[in-house]
Amino acid sequence: MKQEIQESYDLRILRSLRRVIRAVDKYSRKLDTKLGLTTPQLLCLDTLAKSEMPLTLSALADTVNLGGSTVNGIIDRLEAKQYLVRRRSGTDRRQVFLELTDAGRGIVNAAPSLLQDRFSSALRELPETEQKTITEVLEQVVRLMEADTMDASPNLFVNDKIDS
Repeated sequence: MKQEIQESYDLRILRSLRRVIRAVDKYSRKLDTKLGLTTPQLLCLDTLAKSEMPLTLSALADTVNLGGSTVNGIIDRLEAKQYLVRRRSGTDRRQVFLELTDAGRGIVNAAPSLLQDRFSSALRELPETEQKTITEVLEQVVRLMEADTMDASPNLFVNDKIDS
């Protein structure tokens, strides 16, 4: 009996996770269509806009929980769109800081919430204790899945390479 209950939980959790993944993917496509940016690109821009001090690529990668090579590719694309520039430190030429351009700030200001609008507003309407509980439970799911050290890259294949 206990095994049947556990299997029921397993399936319910799997279905719920799949629905969340599908909803996030659908919203990401909407952002891409509307802004010409992927969710990870917008996340990087938003993080740079909200940072109180200039960030290096590695600091940005740590903050957004993506691998350095993934963020490097994102920064290359954002730089090509002229949303940011790389600036060498005046004191240590080895350090390169990422700086938003006016166009980058504009796109961040014009962008909708990184969460789905309906979800974001419904979440804000919950009491803070429930918001905290949801946050902590999701963080626990990450820990349980041992995904807290995983690269959250949007790519299915490492370095976007597909072996044929």
